[in-house]
Amino acid sequence: MFAVLKTGGKQYKVQAGDVLRVEKLAAVAGDKIQFNEILMVGGDTLTVGSPMVAGAAVQAEVIAQIKGDKVIHYVKRRRKHSSQRTKGHRQHLTLVRVTDVLASGAEASGVTAATGTADARRAAHETATEK
Repeated sequence: MFAVLKTGGKQYKVQAGDVLRVEKLAAVAGDKIQFNEILMVGGDTLTVGSPMVAGAAVQAEVIAQIKGDKVIHYVKRRRKHSSQRTKGHRQHLTLVRVTDVLASGAEASGVTAATGTADARRAAHETATEK
């Protein structure tokens, strides 16, 4: 059974046992998380969401928080006042291992939903202002 999930603005086709490098999630190594934005579930029958498949989920275990490869951004201005600048960047990533693909019953699983760090900060800020 496979599923197509959406996280961090990207889509991934996964099945049980796959290891993914996704945009940084608000979780620590060893946590079980659940991706709820499922676009398609396949297996015996193919279910395509419009836009999401209701009740479907992908459960995964966080392996580690890592950094991606260094990306070099080089800027050179020619003509007058020639200047050069080199910038480097390493993207924060989360390494996860897919444990299970659920075609239905995601709400009753009891596993915390996978959220990005921006979503986690926003939710923490909103709960702090309500108190």
